[in-house]
Amino acid sequence: MANNFKKQIKGKIIKSVGGICTIQTSDGVFTAKPRGIFRLKDISPVVGDNVILQKDSQSDEYIVFDIEDRKNYLVRPPLANLDAIAFVISSCKPRPSTIIIDKLIAIAESKDVESILIFTKNDIKNSAEFSKIYSEIGYKVFCVNSHKYIGFDEIKQYFNGKLIALIGNSGVGKTTFLNMLMPHLNLQTQEISKKLGRGKHTTRHVEIYSEGGMCIADTPGFSTVDIERYGRISAGELQNCFLEFQPFKDKCRFSDCSHINEQDCEVKKACENGLISQSRYKSYEIMYKEALSYNSWE
Repeated sequence: MANNFKKQIKGKIIKSVGGICTIQTSDGVFTAKPRGIFRLKDISPVVGDNVILQKDSQSDEYIVFDIEDRKNYLVRPPLANLDAIAFVISSCKPRPSTIIIDKLIAIAESKDVESILIFTKNDIKNSAEFSKIYSEIGYKVFCVNSHKYIGFDEIKQYFNGKLIALIGNSGVGKTTFLNMLMPHLNLQTQEISKKLGRGKHTTRHVEIYSEGGMCIADTPGFSTVDIERYGRISAGELQNCFLEFQPFKDKCRFSDCSHINEQDCEVKKACENGLISQSRYKSYEIMYKEALSYNSWE
């Protein structure tokens, strides 16, 4: 049987909706369906994937013929080959939740992806109380004021040349932030629901937007329930996802110290002495107990 597939083009998936991938290439933007063999192998091309398109000389249509090796991969939101994740957090309305922030950072650490924290709505309430916690650990933190355009020039410089995913709870101002960063997008925003006290979803799928050297993957806003599907970390690995634990965890009396109930735990001592944030340690305790409750088959 003659092979009808001829021309091949390399590109990056910038959107995937309903099984149709949109791919940016040096020859322009194409749409294509994945090969059926991916489904048999339980593989799904996702936004951020570097792929090879192949054209059918008879139908004149392209298919996603191959997926190049990924440097990282998130199941939810479905993304690959990220340089960093920017967690967008409002300083108020809704008030920041340190346990949600810490869960998201831990998931990023488990994937070996850099975490960036962006605190919005600083024109309403200053976020210094929260930004101090994470900047002292060593995370890159930006505090923005959309009304006075404060913080955006620094962010553009830091984002330049990187593929950054924007992830945030509904209502934190993620879409407004993205519009400020890339004014040509003019993405739709909605007000926070007064009845529910949280934002209405405006982003429905993952999509990469590019401007001035920046590549930003916008993602749907999540609810508190959704975060459990972003990723799970075993109890034994969790301590490795808290960077501030690293100078102390190997000095504990017991080599397998969980940093929960053991005597002579240097991590707990560091927390008591103000070297580790109490809110961060509290998040670790909650996450550790949750991890112990997971069934291995879940």
